[in-house]
Amino acid sequence: MSWNPETYLAFADHRERPIAELINRIPAIDVSNAVDLGCGTGNSTAALAARFPGAKLLGVDNSPEMLAKARGSLPGAEWCEADIGTWQPPHWFDLIASNAALQWVDGHDALFARLIGALNPGGALAIQMPRNFTAPSHTLLHETVEDGPWAAKTLPLLRRNPVVEPETYYDRLAPHMSHVDIWETTYAQVLEGDDAVYRWTSGTALTPFLAVLEDEECDAFCEAYKTRLNKAYPHAANGKTLFSFTRLFMVAVK
Repeated sequence: MSWNPETYLAFADHRERPIAELINRIPAIDVSNAVDLGCGTGNSTAALAARFPGAKLLGVDNSPEMLAKARGSLPGAEWCEADIGTWQPPHWFDLIASNAALQWVDGHDALFARLIGALNPGGALAIQMPRNFTAPSHTLLHETVEDGPWAAKTLPLLRRNPVVEPETYYDRLAPHMSHVDIWETTYAQVLEGDDAVYRWTSGTALTPFLAVLEDEECDAFCEAYKTRLNKAYPHAANGKTLFSFTRLFMVAVK
């Protein structure tokens, strides 16, 4: 699966707002080293560098295209191409952060146990994940996946609810952490231009499906999905599109 940094960054203002909200809620702890899991283009890593100047930073991502962009934006950090699901921490960290990445990883029980185990005492987890999977942007994607000649290719990639309720994550964290802060924010995002929600999802949720489709069936799939989206997300009177998007945050100190 290939990620396109330019497509992802087309909505950089909206995508970076949750990073700021997450990092602002990290307590005043001593951070000499930190890892950014799913660092993408390095925007979140740069935000960590600004909050914790002097900390040694490691960015982990499975996309060479994204990492190439990250290396250019923050040359002082260390970068690692790896799958978060199988990545093994090379040592303990004072801070493990992840912004909009862990929703792509299965087996959150084992994943969170591994991340907690990689924290120094007094260290923190800071995690943000989308929890918008019951919104039309995602349910209509599921309908499109199921309803077409491409279903044999696309159905195996469908992940209906990869992020569960906040209570479940609290129960995973609380026995091991001295402090857990967990909350949700729904952003009423004002998007510009035609097919705005389609262009948003084409940089994230749509990516795995596009990777398995040939040119003509890819075009047909995208048109079917786009038609559904434009009915669900009509233009406002001023021509803009309001796209509500819910994200789950957690900051926990060991």
